[in-house]
Amino acid sequence: MNQSPGTNSTEVKEKALELGFHKVGIATIDGEDTTEAQRMRAWLALGYQADMEWMENPKRQDIRKIMPEVQTIISVALNYYTPHQRPDTEEYAKISRYAWGRDYHKVMHKKLKALTTWLQGLHEGIQARYYADTGPVQDKVWAQRAGLGWIAKNGNVITREYGSWVFLGEVLTNLELESDRPHTEHCGSCTRCLEACPTGAITQPFVVDANRCIAYHTIENRDETLPQTVTANLQGWVAGCDICQEVCPWNQRFAKETDVAEFEPYPGNLAPKLVELAQISDQEWDRRFPASALRRIKPQMLRRNAHANLNAFHRAKE
Repeated sequence: MNQSPGTNSTEVKEKALELGFHKVGIATIDGEDTTEAQRMRAWLALGYQADMEWMENPKRQDIRKIMPEVQTIISVALNYYTPHQRPDTEEYAKISRYAWGRDYHKVMHKKLKALTTWLQGLHEGIQARYYADTGPVQDKVWAQRAGLGWIAKNGNVITREYGSWVFLGEVLTNLELESDRPHTEHCGSCTRCLEACPTGAITQPFVVDANRCIAYHTIENRDETLPQTVTANLQGWVAGCDICQEVCPWNQRFAKETDVAEFEPYPGNLAPKLVELAQISDQEWDRRFPASALRRIKPQMLRRNAHANLNAFHRAKE
């Protein structure tokens, strides 16, 4: 337990914004939270994590198993939206917006490392550790508790200022800081995301089944072929899926162009052709996606995804 002389929540937030984060909030660790742990266990019991075994890590259910001394979570968000639009014809493949530009892990980690180093330099006893979709941390839960936004019916965090087009990260620290109020939920009676999902992956509000999710299958599924229930509904997606975000009224009204130049699309990521990706060589894949989040989708997977779309379009015309 540490309280650095002269350090307060306002100072920490100002530093985070100075480093380029668009939103920052603070949540304190108050006793054991059994509600979120129970929700996670219920979701896992349904098998909705599919083959994502890392979701089963017990550390996700208790932040103290990651850092026993943790007192505070500093939650940050970075807007990645760019206003470019994809061509809306069947010959083109669709890549999720988050992967259009430079790998967000690299961008987030650089800023988070700077914030962590600054925190540790405040006082000799301060401990700090950062994550951005790279550890057993429930980013969305902490983002809502820290007041950044709320977990929406499609499972994404929506912020009032940027919609859900944000990357999340956090710094765990033993520094005691004043917490923000948790964000209230503002989806209301809207069910556009549930209705728009072509595979019914949002089984009920706030519950997503990865087994049905296009994003899961195009990015995480390592099988040679995709399930027929998914391939019939791919609609051109080869890397992720933005359908539930694109129909969200909050995104349609409040999306703002990011000031992070690294998130501008790489050439070819806005309008790649399915026939080209279906035949992409390992060497061309390596050349075309440098420092990209798309490198998680190995060349054979990208070829598989493109072929699945081409076959689905062909069958639809028969």
